Amino acid sequence: MVVTGNDPEEREALQGHLSREFKMKDLGPLKYFLGIEVSRSNKGIFLSQRKYALDLLRETGMLACQPVDTPVEEGLKLRIESNQVPVDKGRYQRLVGRLMYLAHTRPDLAYALSTVSQYMHNPGEQHMNAVLRILRYLKSAPGQGILFTKNEDHQSVDVYTDADWAGAVDDRRSTSGYFTFVGGNLVTWRSKKQNVVARSSAEAEFRGIALGVCEALWLRLLLQDLGCVSKQPIKLYCDNKAACDIAHNPVQHDRTKHVEIDRFFIKEKLDEKIVELPHIRSEDQLADILTKAVSSRVFSKGVKFFTRGAMLVFSTWSFRVLMQLLSLLKFV
Repeated sequence: MVVTGNDPEEREALQGHLSREFKMKDLGPLKYFLGIEVSRSNKGIFLSQRKYALDLLRETGMLACQPVDTPVEEGLKLRIESNQVPVDKGRYQRLVGRLMYLAHTRPDLAYALSTVSQYMHNPGEQHMNAVLRILRYLKSAPGQGILFTKNEDHQSVDVYTDADWAGAVDDRRSTSGYFTFVGGNLVTWRSKKQNVVARSSAEAEFRGIALGVCEALWLRLLLQDLGCVSKQPIKLYCDNKAACDIAHNPVQHDRTKHVEIDRFFIKEKLDEKIVELPHIRSEDQLADILTKAVSSRVFSKGVKFFTRGAMLVFSTWSFRVLMQLLSLLKFV
C-alpha cells in the first residue's frame, strides 16, 4: 500500500489506524512498488521497471541477445498470412502479457505492444519475431522510464495527437495515438486502432483529435478534484492542417457528415475556450511513435523528450497531485 498526502499528522494518524486494524509496518519512503522502481534526486522523481525488464530477459533467455535501437522495425506492417508459419500460441500470449505490464512506465513500447497484441488469437512466425525484437530493444534500454521534474511556472495541460491513416493491412483501419502532459510531464498515453475505417487522412486525424480532447477533459476534471484549477486552455497539437480546418469551420458539411458528432463535440470545446488547436510541423509531432514504425532518429527524439521531463513543483500540493495522477494512471 502507498500512503500519500500533504498533511504529515493526518498521514501518521492513518498509518496508526491501519496498523491497529492490520498487521503491517512502515517501510519508509516509496522505493519499489509492484515492480515499479522509484528514484528521487534534486531533479525530480524517476519511475522505471528495470528489474522487471531484466528478469523478463533472463527468463526468456534473451539476456545475451543483440540489442536494437527501436522496438519495431522501421516501416514494418504486420498482417495475417494465409500460409504463415504457426508458433506456440501459449508462449506468444504469455510473452505479450508480461510485456504489457512494462507499459506502465514505458510509453516507448505502446505502439509495438498495441500491434503485437492484435494477433493473440492466431500468431505466426512474423508476429513472434516482432515480440522478440521488443525484447531485444529492452536489452538496449532496460532502465528506461519516466522522469517527473520540477517546474514552478508551468502547470498547463498539453496533448499531442496523431493518426496513421489506413495503417492496418488486414482491415485498413487507422491507428490513433496521443500523449498528454500536465505541466510538461507525461502522465497518460495511448496507441489504439480505430473502430471504423477512415476514408481520408483528415478523417483519421479528426477522430484522433476527438480521442485526445476526451482524455484532456478527463485530466482537467481530475486536476479540479485535486484543487489544481488552471485558467489556461488545453493545447492540443495536431500536424494535419485539414483536420484543424474542419474543427474550426463547421460549414464544411460534405467533408464532415461521417464524423458529425465528433465535429460538434470538438467545436463546442473550441468555442468555450477550453481547448486550443494549434497546428505543428510533422517533424515536431511527438505522437508519431504511437501510430507507426518510425526511424530510429524520430523514435529517439521522442523518447529523449519523455525521459528528460519538465514539470511539477514539488511543494506539498504538487507532490500530492503527482502521486494521485500516478495512482489513477490509465493505460489502454
